[in-house]
Amino acid sequence: MFTRGQVVICKCGRDKAYPFLVKMVDKEFAYIVDGKRRKLDKPKKKKFMHLQKTNYVDEAIKSKIDKGEYLLDSDIRKALEPYKKESKED
Repeated sequence: MFTRGQVVICKCGRDKAYPFLVKMVDKEFAYIVDGKRRKLDKPKKKKFMHLQKTNYVDEAIKSKIDKGEYLLDSDIRKALEPYKKESKED
């Protein structure tokens, strides 16, 4: 199962191989953001089977989402920076 603040990689679609953070989880969908193309105010709705899990959960982002604190798109971009470098090298 996916959790808020977890880093995921898209397996298909135009976002293939790009990292995202899970903003919200529904019964069969995850709402994902990356802070650039998919901002916090308009997350992408993806089925679980189209996402690849990672073991990394950004605790700072997760706590802000859970508490309802103010979160910026730049916070999301900073959290995903190490994963974007990896995907560009492949």
